[in-house]
Amino acid sequence: MRVLITGASGFIGSALSGHLSAAGHEAVGLSRTPGVWEPEAGVCDPEAVDGYDAVVHLAAESLGGRWTERKKRRIMESRRKGTAALAAAVAQVKPRVFVSGSAMGVYGDRGDDILDESEPTGSGFLAEVAHAWEEATTPASTAGVRTVLARTSLVFDGDGGSLPRMVLPFRFGVGGPLGNGRHWWSWITLEDEVRALTHLLESDSEGPVNLATPNPVRNREFAKALGHALKRPAMFPAPRFGLALVLGAEVADEMLLVSQRLDVGKLAGSGFEWRHPALAEALDAVL
Repeated sequence: MRVLITGASGFIGSALSGHLSAAGHEAVGLSRTPGVWEPEAGVCDPEAVDGYDAVVHLAAESLGGRWTERKKRRIMESRRKGTAALAAAVAQVKPRVFVSGSAMGVYGDRGDDILDESEPTGSGFLAEVAHAWEEATTPASTAGVRTVLARTSLVFDGDGGSLPRMVLPFRFGVGGPLGNGRHWWSWITLEDEVRALTHLLESDSEGPVNLATPNPVRNREFAKALGHALKRPAMFPAPRFGLALVLGAEVADEMLLVSQRLDVGKLAGSGFEWRHPALAEALDAVL
């Protein structure tokens, strides 16, 4: 299978490229080139997408950093314009499958609710972004291309993503839950994330699919498990006001203190099996 990947040099994209190559597939990254692929400008030449069995779209502006109005525009437009342009190109050349990145942020802050893919879009900036991101794939699905929206949860790996930043205070002995620690975190290891994306390429799944393990945990349970894995205490909570002061209130509330408890029945029902379904074992594996 020939697979074209946008964002192939990123945290997930590079791991996916390696996984696909190791499995005997040909993985090719779509590089940003003036007039050919310019996601922020909404440019994608259909010829750059032609000749592939599958297209995986992971390119997007990082969520990291303070969310100034300029930063928020880049976050939104990189997803909306880039995805719309790519989906239009996909609609013309018609690969077998188009897997487009999305995120569990589409659900917003939902407390103890169990969230499957039928849930409506929630409220908040990230929910608006994810909704626009998914809507932008419409040209591909309308053209009859099997289109999958990969609603990714927190992706854990020892060498990249958010986990190394979470580990740092624990290594200094001052780790603990965030806020009151009652909010739900849905998560998946990087290994299972790329295996799930590969599975979506090969299965008959379409539409939104939650990518997480079957075992979401409350943040305080995560902090306890991380402390145990690192042999460090987990007794020092980070209060909301401190997180808001350092990161900005919107970032703190929508990325760290948000509660999203994903149901993964659709992924499991398609035949996917996790290598790291339980948190303690997963942390031991990635750390």
